[in-house]
Amino acid sequence: MSDQLVAPPPENCPGTQSEMSGKSAACAGCPNQQICATTPKGPDPDIVEIEERMKTVKQKILVLSGKGGVGKSTFSSQLSFALSMDEKVEVGLLDIDICGPSIPKIMGLEGENIHISGQGWDPVYVQDNLAVMSVGFLLDKEEDAVIWRGPKKNGIIKQFLKDVYWNDLDYLVIDTPPGTSDEHLSIVQYLKTSNLSGAVIVTSPQDVALIDVRKEINFCKKVGVPIIGVVENMSGFVCPKCNKESQIFIPTTGGAEKMSQDMNVPFLGRIPIDPLIARSCDEGKSYLITHPNSEATKQYNLIFNKIKETVNNNK
Repeated sequence: MSDQLVAPPPENCPGTQSEMSGKSAACAGCPNQQICATTPKGPDPDIVEIEERMKTVKQKILVLSGKGGVGKSTFSSQLSFALSMDEKVEVGLLDIDICGPSIPKIMGLEGENIHISGQGWDPVYVQDNLAVMSVGFLLDKEEDAVIWRGPKKNGIIKQFLKDVYWNDLDYLVIDTPPGTSDEHLSIVQYLKTSNLSGAVIVTSPQDVALIDVRKEINFCKKVGVPIIGVVENMSGFVCPKCNKESQIFIPTTGGAEKMSQDMNVPFLGRIPIDPLIARSCDEGKSYLITHPNSEATKQYNLIFNKIKETVNNNK
């Protein structure tokens, strides 16, 4: 029922599935009171459908960031490209950044549309073993704004999970918007019985980003999402001419590694700034394939191997 609410439940809420929901004194004045009082209680039947659909997906990996602009969608795309480099591995990439769906462009799928078959919504394929789903495929024009309130965003996320026919997947990478809001609560709630593998949290080195990443870590701990680890993106810049390294975003408080130690979560590694990563995203290509010998590709692969090792060991 939480995807029908018009406002977040208040702190003293008796629980939206409680028999006292909409009836207790704490409900007086709550914008959700009428909804809670009249909506049937009990398990969400859609959760059962999602659980059934997700049975064919072995690993489900959330990619989170507390702060926007730290390269989370870039990381999600390169992780998906890397996993699919093994032709025996089936990979899906689900974009639930509803208001800023950049995945279609990054994956080279601009202008593609969703098709519906007897088995459900068919994802769009980059290659035979790499499937993608995004709200960007539903827009008439790339520049169209998605102006949706929480319930509608939650509804499309639920539809992506229960209606998209992924077939058998080894990995489903889920790219999320920044923050700890509707989309994050929904994806965790909808996958709570589907063995969510965990979350990779992406940040940049400066403290203004780390402040929000700490909140993201606490969100994961509070809702019971395992933390696979933290990645420090845009970590230093190596000049291609003189090979001198410069810190563009200065880690004044020790960066992501120190924060990870303080919060007792794994630190997966650092990815340096490389302008060619942005170019690859703009062109819809895999940076790992187009620049296989770069320092960033080396660091990406080290991090991706740690992610694979963690999720596969936690079966």
